[in-house]
Amino acid sequence: MEIVFLGTGSMFPTKKRAHPSIFIRDEKIKFLFDCGEGTQRQMRIAGISPTKLDYIFITHWHGDHTLGLAGIFQSLSASQRERKLIVYGPVGTNARVSHLLKAFAFDLKYPIEVNEIKIKEGKVYRIIDEKEFAVEAMYVKHIIPCVNYAYIKKGKRKINLEYTKKFGLVRHKILGKLQKGETIVYKGHKITPEKGTYLTPDKRITYITDTNYFKGLEKLAKDAEILISEGTFSEDLETKAREYTHMTAKEAAKLAKKAKAKRLVLTHFSQRYKDVSKLKEEAQKIFKNVETANDFDKIMI
Repeated sequence: MEIVFLGTGSMFPTKKRAHPSIFIRDEKIKFLFDCGEGTQRQMRIAGISPTKLDYIFITHWHGDHTLGLAGIFQSLSASQRERKLIVYGPVGTNARVSHLLKAFAFDLKYPIEVNEIKIKEGKVYRIIDEKEFAVEAMYVKHIIPCVNYAYIKKGKRKINLEYTKKFGLVRHKILGKLQKGETIVYKGHKITPEKGTYLTPDKRITYITDTNYFKGLEKLAKDAEILISEGTFSEDLETKAREYTHMTAKEAAKLAKKAKAKRLVLTHFSQRYKDVSKLKEEAQKIFKNVETANDFDKIMI
């Protein structure tokens, strides 16, 4: 699984930081979380083809998180895409996508499935539950409706060779059935998936952005392998963070600690910070395993 930070800035893009966007590739499935201005260009620079996208998840409809959508839609159509693109977003996403498609002169050659997330604020809901992955969502506290997400790579069933060796079963095509969760019989021995296999742990990647810190936010980030969180302001601008419904780097660290995340990656930096080392230092006073993302940084899991 690969995570690519396409844009790590906030309202104003800078020479070094584009508008927010994060790409996740999990085996053959490709996801985009937010789509700020210039996202498709960032994808090209990173060696990622926009035409391969399967899902786009929008947190909210402020321009820095969505200005690149129309360009993506148009490029996919110009590339003769035929398969469906699936879009998730907060209430109002259906109308806004419709407006975008009407605003520009191009023929849409593929279907776009728009899913508006209609859930209670502060509660975590599983909005997608597939065999190999799931996505959870939660409304957070921003100026306009805003949804944050957790991507869950589900654990895989592995053969418990220490157990199957007892029956002389190490290499055999019947192991494929056992790995699928089926009970098998080998040389007269019944082997159940409960004893003959084990599940690797799920891996959670949580994306927190454009919200005040509030009690309960840690539910979406609980035990995250990687918590990607805005660290828009330093602690001396906490009042401004409250006013604009954002979080400081210190609050992101507090969230990581409370959620028992393994790793915190800060992003969505205010343009006022040419050097974000100060934000990292503030966060590390609370949570040690902190990184600051730059455009085109990659994380492999």
